[in-house]
Amino acid sequence: MSIYGDLSKNPGVLRVLFSQLMARFPFGMLSIILLLHIQLAYGDYTSAGLVLATQSVGQAISGPLSSRFMGRWGMRPVLSATSILCALLLAVIALTQLPLIFVAVLAFGVGIATPPVTPAVRTMYPKLVPGNQLSALFSLDAAAQELIWVLGPVVAVFVSSQFGTTVGLLVAAGIMVFGGAWFIMSPTLGTLTLPPSRRRFGAVLRYPTVVISTVIGFFFVASFAAIETGVVAAFRGPTGEDQGSMESGIVLALFAGGSLVGGLLIGHRDMRPWSLALRMTIVLAGTLACLVSLNIWWLGTVLFLGGIGTAPAFAAISNIVSASVRFSETAEAFGWVGTGQLVGVAIGSALGGISIDAAGPHGAIMVSAAMLMCGTICALATMRWIPDLKGRIIEPQADTGTLTIPLP
Repeated sequence: MSIYGDLSKNPGVLRVLFSQLMARFPFGMLSIILLLHIQLAYGDYTSAGLVLATQSVGQAISGPLSSRFMGRWGMRPVLSATSILCALLLAVIALTQLPLIFVAVLAFGVGIATPPVTPAVRTMYPKLVPGNQLSALFSLDAAAQELIWVLGPVVAVFVSSQFGTTVGLLVAAGIMVFGGAWFIMSPTLGTLTLPPSRRRFGAVLRYPTVVISTVIGFFFVASFAAIETGVVAAFRGPTGEDQGSMESGIVLALFAGGSLVGGLLIGHRDMRPWSLALRMTIVLAGTLACLVSLNIWWLGTVLFLGGIGTAPAFAAISNIVSASVRFSETAEAFGWVGTGQLVGVAIGSALGGISIDAAGPHGAIMVSAAMLMCGTICALATMRWIPDLKGRIIEPQADTGTLTIPLP
């Protein structure tokens, strides 16, 4: 724990860590809330899947573009505009009764307006701490990220079941505005100068590590979105009523707990080329074990054990990118990685919803396992391009911006 204690001694680190966590938290809620909101409004999960798919298309377009715009116009203007627009579109979806096609268009707008918080903060990290502490910071970030991807759906299910999906969407929009403002007003964000990339848009994809991280991140996060829909469906009544929101919340909270434990105990360790595949295999084993039984304690136990590999795998992906990309291109690189993960959330939820209609909760679990298997195979097949970081100080390649951290 002393490793993580040393991180807090760096000025501004804790505020950035917690404020960006709050700003990103709604995106752990949105897929489940939209899934439930549209399913209740239109009577089937397939309609919800279509809306989530249009959102994912918008995110695919937005991620790297908005990240690149931060180098041209500055981080604060881009983050402010996208946060406000995205929250307004969510409020419109929540408060209006529109034909499905118009809801899909609004969801596409939500995707386009997704604030690029993830690439912004991961561009900042190498400038906030010494290189020998960066792996620990990425690990702590990945562990905290589980509050987004795993506890986010717990909050979404609880709020939606107790107060309705309309309130759930409005709560997500409110958190987005509050968290975004907290992060945007961080002094360290205002002092970071991100030099514009000298190469054309998309050139960062020439780095094999960026493509690998984007593809693996897509499969990895899609698997979580699918299994979350499966867990929610496993404890809902036959007509979709919220009979088991507490049970699904317990299971997903245990999943998050396993990831937090894994992130703190494993994520900061030196990464070898095979580390990512090994960590994903742990998660795959826990997911496959879910097919044995839908009993609440069985699911909670196997997902807790499988979750031990989750945060360390996310930390490995961040380390791979940060160690192999120039500083001026890190925002766009993390934009592509973030796009892969955000699209994974939407696609995983969509496929999970469709599979529930076809085969029940087990269908969503099988989708999750298939996604994890694809990601693990990719990690194994691309080991020769994954850097060996044992004993190395992780920092962006030469081409640096400046960061002046004000004294407390």
